[in-house]
Amino acid sequence: MSARITTPYGITTTAAEVLDGIDLTGRRAIVTGGASGIGVETARALAGAGAEVTLAVRDRAAGERTAADITATTGNDAIRIGPLDLADRASVAAFVAGWQGPLDILVNNAGVMAAPLSRTPDGLELQFATNHLGHFALATGLHRALAAADGARVVSVSSSAHRRSPVVFDDIQFEHRAYDPWLAYGQSKTANVLFAVEATRRWADDGITSNALMPGGIRTNLQRHVSDAELEALRARAQTAGAAPLRWKTVEQGAATSVFVATSPLLKGIGGRYFEDCNEAGEAVNAQHGVASFALDSELAERLWAVSGELLAGR
Repeated sequence: MSARITTPYGITTTAAEVLDGIDLTGRRAIVTGGASGIGVETARALAGAGAEVTLAVRDRAAGERTAADITATTGNDAIRIGPLDLADRASVAAFVAGWQGPLDILVNNAGVMAAPLSRTPDGLELQFATNHLGHFALATGLHRALAAADGARVVSVSSSAHRRSPVVFDDIQFEHRAYDPWLAYGQSKTANVLFAVEATRRWADDGITSNALMPGGIRTNLQRHVSDAELEALRARAQTAGAAPLRWKTVEQGAATSVFVATSPLLKGIGGRYFEDCNEAGEAVNAQHGVASFALDSELAERLWAVSGELLAGR
């Protein structure tokens, strides 16, 4: 691996600043969860640079409102809506079947955080099913479209919470151990990074690269299952562990690293890495910064890919 990628950007950089001078005219992008949180600003920034953007959303009405707002603020009317429920295999399959032509950028942004125990109709733990398996099915289903583009990129929005848990292959679905919403979330976010590692290895000959990222702390609907008291406890724990006080980003700042990974010329041909604050992360140093070694482990990444295929085929 070449040297770690560093940039002049940082925690306060916005998505629009990352895209300054980058022309995405003629490029096509999909942003899952594009009607809320940082998904909106990720889509807006890509549209502002000229890309055709499809908002892959569960709530079509919210998607239509967001598309109208993005068109009004960017002047780009090439904003599409695609119904998508990542926890529903049939919904993912329908979205894939409806896609026509090449795909330059796939931003796997949608997710659920620290939710109470819930299972999909197929019996899969909801956070793993939504955050990882749904995106895995989407990306593999769109592989041909990605390969048809010139240097396509798949963006996996992970989290610093990945360090809470590796993928526990012996009990991914919490069938034999006590359910912990944060361990389940952490496991799913580790899976996002491992996906980027293995997708880059498998799809390199197709010119496709994938990287993962931590967007930072942003107050959005993602935290709907987390109380204010719990968030404050997390902040206190991070400081006790030696981290700097958690600094909340705006949604425009929160979308910056996603947009950086999706578009920066610095990442041409580079994949399988983890970024935070628009810079490649080093080893984990505290609760907020760095990447766990198990999230970048190539053997674990290959194993997860195989297990993911089996789960989708066997349920």
